[in-house]
Amino acid sequence: MLVKYELLKILRKKSTLLIMAVSLILTAFLFGLPAVQYQTYDQDGVMKGMEGIAFEKQQYARLSVSLSEEYITKTIREVQKLFESPDNVGYDGKETFLIGDAYWKGIAPREKLLRFIAGTYSKPNESLGYDSLRQLDITKGAFFYQKMAEKREALLLDPARALSKEQKEYWSRMAHKVKTPLQYGYYGGWEVIISCFEILMFALLAICIVIAPVFSGEYQAGTDAVILAARYGKTKLVAAKIAAALLFGTAAFVLHVLTACVLPLAAFGAEGWNLPIAIANSTIPYPFTFLQAVLVNIGVIYLVLLAMMSLTLFLSAKMKSPYQVLVVLIPIFLIPIFLTPGNTAGIYNLILFLLPYRCAMPEFGKYISYQFGGAVFDVLTVRAVLYLLITMLILPLARTTFKKHQVA
Repeated sequence: MLVKYELLKILRKKSTLLIMAVSLILTAFLFGLPAVQYQTYDQDGVMKGMEGIAFEKQQYARLSVSLSEEYITKTIREVQKLFESPDNVGYDGKETFLIGDAYWKGIAPREKLLRFIAGTYSKPNESLGYDSLRQLDITKGAFFYQKMAEKREALLLDPARALSKEQKEYWSRMAHKVKTPLQYGYYGGWEVIISCFEILMFALLAICIVIAPVFSGEYQAGTDAVILAARYGKTKLVAAKIAAALLFGTAAFVLHVLTACVLPLAAFGAEGWNLPIAIANSTIPYPFTFLQAVLVNIGVIYLVLLAMMSLTLFLSAKMKSPYQVLVVLIPIFLIPIFLTPGNTAGIYNLILFLLPYRCAMPEFGKYISYQFGGAVFDVLTVRAVLYLLITMLILPLARTTFKKHQVA
């Protein structure tokens, strides 16, 4: 009953309804924006919004295939054959490209797949288009998966990454778990969700703003003396306040996540949930499907939320006003937005990858790892463990701080 009462106390505030409404509208707008802004092209011109998405999905209907060595070799050979005819080739002084039907019928329907294939043969940090495929020697085969492994190895050996022997072995073992041949297909909806994850940080901030007055609001209203003098004021009521705040935060988070996922999937489709994320970039070492990748990152973001709610409750128990809580809390959320890691190595960069805002970004293809002695952990694992530990350490402090509060 106490938990229910405290939960209703949070929900009945006009400020709660206003903040949550604004946050949900913002989430819906930003996650729905890619569908509104989407555009693609055919020979007749540009197609926007849902018309463009429908056309793109139709193009992919023939591309749900297993990327076997034979299929890759055949595809590269088809591109090279198109370049053999001078009538198909254009030149702008810098690049050679296909024109007319050769492009619109032979390249355009599968250009994303061709860029994926070409990227596997490129050097690290080099971006190549379909035109680079004409130069490949495939007389003995494409050796696609050998090239994929070699590129991953080159990334691990890059001096700029400053990876230890143990870290290189860790990523090599993980990459070997990626099942080949890769299954290719359409994954537009899942791509949008993964690319927009950091937007959920505004939802987390909104949730923390709502629960900021849980304890400090009592100080401000002068009801702390009544609560702490009550029979269960220092025991059950404190626990009920914390439980209600966490329940509210969890429910609000689920609502935001549903909004963030349903809109892109409704617009772009849920196809591709079971495809490997390695088809987005062949250097990704995680053996996840798109659905698994999304669920894992949502789990990490939720643990960040629990930690930030715990910090909010501690600050609320410590400070006399909710505004003082927000003065501390808002910079923690917003300042990391303006801090960009210069690399994936070095203490400064590794710390940035663990700040709340950066934790919303999966960083699936960056080989970010942390070593403690001989043990190596990837960034997703470290984020999950770190924020779980923060929650376990700070949440009890919030309870103790309010119980020991001295009434003025």
